[in-house]
Amino acid sequence: MTEHLKGPASARADDDWDIVIKPSKGNTPDLGLVWQYRDLVWMFFKRDFTTFYKQTILGPVWYIIQPSLTAMTYYVVFGKIANLSTDGLPPFLFYMSGTIIWSYFAACLTNNSEVFSKNANLFGKVYFPRLVVPLSVAMSGLVAFAIQFLLLLTVSIGLKIANPDLALNYWFLFLTPLVLLYIAVLGIGAGLVVSALTVRFRDLVYAVGFMTQLWMYATPIVYPFSQIPERYHWFYYLNPMTTPVQTFRWALFDAPVLPIGLCLANLAVTIAITLCGLALFSRAEANAMDTV
Repeated sequence: MTEHLKGPASARADDDWDIVIKPSKGNTPDLGLVWQYRDLVWMFFKRDFTTFYKQTILGPVWYIIQPSLTAMTYYVVFGKIANLSTDGLPPFLFYMSGTIIWSYFAACLTNNSEVFSKNANLFGKVYFPRLVVPLSVAMSGLVAFAIQFLLLLTVSIGLKIANPDLALNYWFLFLTPLVLLYIAVLGIGAGLVVSALTVRFRDLVYAVGFMTQLWMYATPIVYPFSQIPERYHWFYYLNPMTTPVQTFRWALFDAPVLPIGLCLANLAVTIAITLCGLALFSRAEANAMDTV
């Protein structure tokens, strides 16, 4: 009886019950597998939000304090001292709109630049699609954006009541989700590029913050696109963050629109960065735990 059961059971264990997990050898992650782990994305999102504010006094109020102080600083430095134009918009609205858009992108980029090193202990113990982590980071950043966006809308409506001549459009209801999707894709893609490269070149970790700051000043955040000399426009065709910043201001405050050619060029650069990030991330995933 024992021998009778032992043979088939042993064969079944060898043939049907053994699962071998192998690293991906392709150039892109399995997005279908990522979708199957969507519950894990939600779990990481809740973990990140809870952990970040677990021992803080003000909690999510920081989401209001940080952009408000930043916008006021820009107003004093670039509005009063440097006397830069704001395309006729109230300076606080101009700087605040650029700040919250850039903050979301910077969060996606910087928080995804160390995916392997920050999650090495977790990645070494359990298998799941590594792309789950960058997606949860992008979702976490939406909470901050939502709170800051409500603040921007509140101030905008207040100024509209005080000054009926202020243009306040409702295109933002349709365009803001598209702008956020664009920024999330770009932020994740750029973050994946940096994360894959930092597996071998750890010095990049220290350069990310500096490069992000330089990128911000190369984007029309504290100055309008209309003030850029035409001979430098080619640079903004290569800067994919030009389109979402200016589109967001146009959707809210009827700011000048960008040339369609520039928008298409920015979109092409974003797609290229994202595809490159997915390819590099997929290759780094195979042996990242042996290197980190």
